[in-house]
Amino acid sequence: MRISAAVSGVLAVLLLVLVAVGWPPLLGLDRDVADALHRHAVAEPGFTRFNRVLSDWVWDPWTMRATAAAVVVALWWRRERLLALWVAGTSLLAAGLQQGLKELVGRERPSWSDPVDSARYAAFPSGHAMTATVTCGLLLWVLALHWREGWRGWGTIAGAAVVSVVGVGWTRVYLGVHWPSDVVGGWLFGWTAVAVAIITFRRVSPGRRPPAADTDTGGRMGDTQ
Repeated sequence: MRISAAVSGVLAVLLLVLVAVGWPPLLGLDRDVADALHRHAVAEPGFTRFNRVLSDWVWDPWTMRATAAAVVVALWWRRERLLALWVAGTSLLAAGLQQGLKELVGRERPSWSDPVDSARYAAFPSGHAMTATVTCGLLLWVLALHWREGWRGWGTIAGAAVVSVVGVGWTRVYLGVHWPSDVVGGWLFGWTAVAVAIITFRRVSPGRRPPAADTDTGGRMGDTQ
């Protein structure tokens, strides 16, 4: 996990610098991809409306925050207060980091004469992509802390989380409100936040580990060991 956090953190900072200085190859690639997807979005209004539903409702940051809040409430009800506070704190700190980076970079969003959607605030990093990465990453981590080997629902939830994170990034670029590098930045900063949260939690509570070796494989979730 430490290697993952270090790699994603370094890549996130590197991308931040390249965006901030306006590195021409990156900006050119961003423009080429955004132009191609925007032309398709204008030509396919039905598919564009579908992507707007996914982006504005299914994978909206407020939907993700509501999911994180539900996880916090469930953990608190189970008397796992430290873990609940860790999830809540990570979500809040990630949101603050996201807004701080937007203010720091101040990147303009794509501008179109025939826009299919609109968005506020600066472009980098994508708030949708970062919030989805943080929420889904924390959710999978919490489930891993309680997962018993043989639980068939794990694959379904993990697959849905991956689709959500990748899918929301796609919708933001397809709808013409973000550059591709904004989305990649959201993914990298989001995962770095999750990885750091996991590492620090393990140091504060070293006894907490996923009970993968538990002999009870009845396909259900159980209490953390």
